Amino acid sequence: MFVLFEEAGKFLAGRVLSEADASAQVELASGKRVKVKAANVLLKFDKPQPAELLLEAEAVAAGIELDLAWEFAPDEEFGFADLARDYFSDKATLAQQAGALLRLFEAPHYFRRAGKGRFRKAPADVLQQALAAIEKKKQVQAQIEAWAAELVAGSCPPAIREQLYKILFKPDKNAPEYKAVVEASRNSHTAPLDLLQKAGAIDSPYQFHWKRFLLEYFPKGTGFPPLAAPAVKDDLPLAAVQAFSVDDSSTTEIDDALSVQGLGSGTVTVGVHIAAPGLAVQPGTPLDQVARQRLSTVYMPGYKITMLPDDVVQAYTLQEGRACPALSLYVTYDEASLLPTGSETRLEQVPIAANLRHDQLDEHLTEAWLDDAASPDGGVPPAAARFRPELSFLFRLARQLKAQREVVRGKPENFNRPDYNFRLRRDDTGEPQGAEPVEITVRRRGAPLDLIVAEAMILANSTWGNWLSELGVPAIYRSQASLAPGVKVRMGTKALPHAGIGVKSYAWSTSPLRRYTDLVNQWQIIAAAKHGRTAALAAPFKPKDAELFSIISGFDAAYSAYNGHQAGMERYWTLKYLQQEGVRELDATVFKEGLARADTLPLVLPVLGTADLPRGARVRLKLGDIDLITLDVAGTVLQRLDTVPAVTSEEDDSDEEPVAGPIAIAVDVTDTEPS
Repeated sequence: MFVLFEEAGKFLAGRVLSEADASAQVELASGKRVKVKAANVLLKFDKPQPAELLLEAEAVAAGIELDLAWEFAPDEEFGFADLARDYFSDKATLAQQAGALLRLFEAPHYFRRAGKGRFRKAPADVLQQALAAIEKKKQVQAQIEAWAAELVAGSCPPAIREQLYKILFKPDKNAPEYKAVVEASRNSHTAPLDLLQKAGAIDSPYQFHWKRFLLEYFPKGTGFPPLAAPAVKDDLPLAAVQAFSVDDSSTTEIDDALSVQGLGSGTVTVGVHIAAPGLAVQPGTPLDQVARQRLSTVYMPGYKITMLPDDVVQAYTLQEGRACPALSLYVTYDEASLLPTGSETRLEQVPIAANLRHDQLDEHLTEAWLDDAASPDGGVPPAAARFRPELSFLFRLARQLKAQREVVRGKPENFNRPDYNFRLRRDDTGEPQGAEPVEITVRRRGAPLDLIVAEAMILANSTWGNWLSELGVPAIYRSQASLAPGVKVRMGTKALPHAGIGVKSYAWSTSPLRRYTDLVNQWQIIAAAKHGRTAALAAPFKPKDAELFSIISGFDAAYSAYNGHQAGMERYWTLKYLQQEGVRELDATVFKEGLARADTLPLVLPVLGTADLPRGARVRLKLGDIDLITLDVAGTVLQRLDTVPAVTSEEDDSDEEPVAGPIAIAVDVTDTEPS
């Protein structure tokens, strides 16, 4: 005797070896023996052979019209054999009964399963909805196949072009556009990114990088809601200083300015004046929520996305020609020895006499001009010449402060590589389009103006950090346990030493228009300036405040991502510069096996032929093809330019820029189709 039975949603047939009340031992055609529950046995028969019956049943099932079967089926629950007798005849054959079983089982939208071999037909309205859904799915699948065929043929359908960046980086794996790319990639045996490039989906490499960044961090766009800059309500005294700022010409968020009083008197007071949006913008307000969402201004060549709306920035920026609300740190020094004799923090209105610009002054404000008061002004612009005594004193002080920090660091700070400025020759009213001519110029690290500003900011950040710690007012600090390899700078709420800078503690506080951490710290410093020893009770953030840890976590992630985007776009424009100038060869320095750094451009690239070269060897490279999507270019050593390499310090690679690698996309052609 043979039986047809159901096992895990499949129908099998075999010969009965033994049978009991609750189960039977059945041998399948393969020779495998299985134990079958009596409830799972649906048909018993003596002939034909099990395999033959299943073949006949499948043929019968294929010929059953589901619409007709649904009409024949009773409204109440029924068995498959009952339907076979209604559909075929009252003497339905074994094959017809088995065929009805298979057909009913594979059509759940027509017939609901009610038990082993038993069914109930679906209500008419439910059936129509199911059939409509099936038809829609067929149409969608047909559309997927059509789109996939277009992609394989080298053309990108408009629907996929519209969803391109979402498909690549934040896909909905159930979306037909995504499925079409996966299917085309499988059919053509081509990586998704290469497939889309060949199909012309990516019109502009620049837009590829830009829109990828926006999708991840600004999915709703870079615009701001309509927000007005609140007025400063404090009655602030007018400072008796003439302050000046030092920034690049492109800087609109002027956070900091400097002043010097008492030159020639033996006691000199240096003022570090920081824009004070914290006097007007309060925690928890809509403007604060916008700043906290963005956390920092995003910089890139030729463009930036500000943390605060431009109208708000202009309300608090330290613009020349007006008195601006400021948080000021005054440090008094003995003019001869440069030893500090005291410090004070004030909230005040600070007159800004000038906004000096690095790019206009660096070549004129040399060490010699600052050190020798008798040397002629030459080409120094009048705005800077006016502050020559102040700048000369600040330069002397900056060198002293740097030397003192280097004692704490245990070794001098080395500026082995220059900074590079990118300038796009275009109308600056909008974002770049990626094809503008680009200029890349060098700004020497440690140049006098750069050193003056850097040391003044370190002075303010460390002084205020120490002060808040003494008052028990929590703040956001940056610390580094040591200069040992691999020891990173970390952010936290404890005033810990920063070995890399060489200070007791360091709290970012000097860029409140550009960094949210600085705005948070400014609120705390304002509380300290107003309340002194009781500031911990009045400060917006209390000790062990969970909000501070949340801000640190969010800022750390956003700031790293923004810096990564800036580095990527600088690399993009560097590669564009190579194409623009037709550069096919360049000089570089090997800094580790397989990698070299260009001598006159901000470019690190993999290089063939460096296996036998020591670190620091200078070489002439031939450049390979440039890929502006992956930001990739490789070089091959043409010749060695030196005989004895000048090995650079260990510190030289501490802020190494990344070498471009494959673009990480979210299209996974190995995925099974999502349910």
